[in-house]
Amino acid sequence: MTMTAPIPVQTTPPEHSAGGQQRLPYGALITMMLMSFFLVTAEFLPSGMLTRIADGLGVTTGQAGQMVSITALAGLLAAPTVGILLPRLDRRSLLIWMAIAATVSNALVAVAPSLILVILARFLLGVAISGFWAMSITVAARIAGPERLGRAVMFNSAGVSLATVAGVPLGVMLSELIDWRGVFWIAAALSALLAVLLRVMLPSVPAAGSARLSTLIAALRRPGIAFGVVANVFVVAGHFLAYTYVRVALERVSEGGTRIGADTIVILLALFGLGGLIGNAVIGMIVDRRYRVLAVLTPLIISGFILLVAVASGSLWATGAAVFAWGFFFASWLLIANTWVGHRIPDQLEAGGSLIVVGFQSGIMIAAAAGGALVDVLGIGPVFVAAAILLLLGALQFGLSDRISERHSLR
Repeated sequence: MTMTAPIPVQTTPPEHSAGGQQRLPYGALITMMLMSFFLVTAEFLPSGMLTRIADGLGVTTGQAGQMVSITALAGLLAAPTVGILLPRLDRRSLLIWMAIAATVSNALVAVAPSLILVILARFLLGVAISGFWAMSITVAARIAGPERLGRAVMFNSAGVSLATVAGVPLGVMLSELIDWRGVFWIAAALSALLAVLLRVMLPSVPAAGSARLSTLIAALRRPGIAFGVVANVFVVAGHFLAYTYVRVALERVSEGGTRIGADTIVILLALFGLGGLIGNAVIGMIVDRRYRVLAVLTPLIISGFILLVAVASGSLWATGAAVFAWGFFFASWLLIANTWVGHRIPDQLEAGGSLIVVGFQSGIMIAAAAGGALVDVLGIGPVFVAAAILLLLGALQFGLSDRISERHSLR
């Protein structure tokens, strides 16, 4: 069974500040943050423009919505295979090609005369997104060093939070000023600029070794890793099962006996994003030291606040606090999961990153497949309870993973 060689994390003398501390290369980290921001924004752009896109293509809104689901499917397929298909390509070059793929995808959507071409273009975007996330741990380790892996990954997660707060709403605003195809032309231009920035700002990152399917299997066989991978699926599925229908839950909230309006719901959703921005920064400062505890504690906390959103419909302030806290902790989950796997299997970073991305895409697809049927049959309350149970199972799985790892290390 083939094992990857340890990734060369630092091949040049690090810069030091006056106090002797190694400086983080912020230019490279901000470039990575921009990539995650542009990719996530492009992924969810259709969500705010579905009716316009549907009218432009002459299809139903539901058919146009496949633009989002096909991206997730492509990501699920690409995450474990991109490193296998390109085993020796420098990982900086691979990220540049992913930015170019995003450019082509957005440009094709901008000119596509039919839904079929749009679906193919969005499939390409899904490959670019998962290719980026699968390689992000490897590149982060090369940029910042293994001892500050979590802080480096924090920048990638910050890009996701920024896209949630500003990127998607910005796309909606632009679609009010220009045609929806123009919005995708702008996304294509920014992706092309990003490819140039990646080439200039990132260091060379040699491939971690001979990438094969056996590498992923070997990573899964590490003590406790399989439990953690399954735990990640539970956590992501639990979150998205609830978050997909958070608008429905918020529509039940009342203030002074009167249901809140759409403007208040928008403010509550903005609180989720604001909480995410703050949480990502705060947890990013401690994640390298506390990743094991955070992997167990965070799903427990999220489950509690999801239940609070479900039962606190009579209090606007309680709902607002719960939504903020929910965003605070979940926005950092990608950061926590990547840091967890990066520290647990530092010699198989590419495999670990791929497994985390597969878990995310699987969790999203499970939530999408089950959520609609559960809401129709059971209603929003039981769906939020089911989401909380999945999160609790995720916390339990991470706890078991750590116990297995500790027992193995004592042998």
